[in-house]
Amino acid sequence: MTAMTATPAGRRAKLLVPRHALVTRITHWINVLAVSLMLMSGLQIFNAHPALYWGAKSHFDRPWLAMDAGERNGQPIGVTTIAGKRFVTTGLFGFSGRGDKAEPRGFPAWATVPSYRDLADGRRWHFFFAWLLVINGLVYLALSFLNRHIPRDLWPRASQLKPAHVWHEILIHAKLKFPKGEEARTYNILQKGAYLGVIFILLPLMVATGLTMSPGFDAAAPWLLDLFGGRQSARSIHFITASLIVLFVLVHLAMVVASGTWNNIRSMITGRYAIEVEGDAE
Repeated sequence: MTAMTATPAGRRAKLLVPRHALVTRITHWINVLAVSLMLMSGLQIFNAHPALYWGAKSHFDRPWLAMDAGERNGQPIGVTTIAGKRFVTTGLFGFSGRGDKAEPRGFPAWATVPSYRDLADGRRWHFFFAWLLVINGLVYLALSFLNRHIPRDLWPRASQLKPAHVWHEILIHAKLKFPKGEEARTYNILQKGAYLGVIFILLPLMVATGLTMSPGFDAAAPWLLDLFGGRQSARSIHFITASLIVLFVLVHLAMVVASGTWNNIRSMITGRYAIEVEGDAE
């Protein structure tokens, strides 16, 4: 069902149309909770050894990424090393905190769960919300194929895959111009590509590399270590994948705000999305 909102004469009317099914809304908000706490507890785990390597073993003198503390003019500073290049990141990476609580640590206390140093608690939080994410994701996939949400709403049409169309959408979004009217009823190719990439590439890759870092799971499936090139490579891919998911979330939030904060939030709470229609409401 749709609902028309009344508007003064001379102004375009807005039509409330169905946008998100109940299962999509419920699994979305569970994902928000699970991903947020999984990422923050993951940073707590990372802080136990804030460096990344490639291969099967840790070559402590050759990390491709490291966050540690240094010194400048007798004062402690945070230093982040990426591919051999060093950057001062005091207060954010390597050394953070206020006053007497300032200390060497990879990520700052406000970004981790728990905020204090506790690897064991970090692992408990991480594993709990990781399994919640997996179960929630499987429920979403099963029901989204049953109600045809993925093949109907997210699978790209042939016309959308044409390079000219993709480039047009990139330019339109770069100018912060968003679909209006009937066009706003459906996802554009950039949304479809981003959502499908997260659902079928990033999240499965993050889960698989996470399992590869478990000695117990490696005993049951030793081929995972060969697939990802060793436990340290799996840890690096896990970190990169998580970083890409954070980037997706930031861009997603920016687009939500730019295209209409309340309209987008309402659609993910009530399922209804407002679009502009030709003519005035009477």
